[in-house]
Amino acid sequence: MLEVDGLEAGYGASQVLFGVSLRVGEGEVATLLGRNGMGKTTTVRAIMGLNRPRGGAVTMRGAAIAGLPPERVARAGIGLVPEGRMVFPTLSVRENLVATARPGAWDLGRIHALFPRLAERSRQSARTLSGGEQQMLAIGRALMTNPHLLILDEATEGLAPVIRAEIWTTLAALKREGLSILVIDKNLHALKRLADRHHVLERGRTVWAGTTAELERDQEQVRGWIGI
Repeated sequence: MLEVDGLEAGYGASQVLFGVSLRVGEGEVATLLGRNGMGKTTTVRAIMGLNRPRGGAVTMRGAAIAGLPPERVARAGIGLVPEGRMVFPTLSVRENLVATARPGAWDLGRIHALFPRLAERSRQSARTLSGGEQQMLAIGRALMTNPHLLILDEATEGLAPVIRAEIWTTLAALKREGLSILVIDKNLHALKRLADRHHVLERGRTVWAGTTAELERDQEQVRGWIGI
């Protein structure tokens, strides 16, 4: 589904990524792990075209997308749930969902079935929602683009435990439907239950990659890299 090979990127004169590589298979859930400031969000931004890569390759379903503008990356089939949610605050919940919608299986009815609270708050402005509700809205908005791959940057950061549990349940349901997912989060226990493949970043480099079984084997080493 997604292949990233030797990705380099940064901001201005500062280079942040030094050859990041990762992959997400068809129908897989993969993780991107690492301490704060190690390059996880920059990797996502480079994949999405928000930061222009300085080197390396990014392919989506075999098509090269490195360096494309964000709207073309999105049309290639990647839906993004960004760090901090980034909902449109002055738009209603419904307007947020339909603003970037594309034809496909995911429509308002399915989003409302997945997140009933969004149906209840359909006419409210997004700024009035709780943090957990905004995260649901951000996920719903990404799904309304009918992506082949969903990327979540800090999937449950700052959310109440009951909302975090609901997000993990939702991601498990999406995996069962065959959606490919790349997720960044700090909850290693939840990620091991959900994901098939893991990647660890350290100072802008991929220093470890493997399956969940291999992560269990190398857990002490990985915990040191990700600060747990």
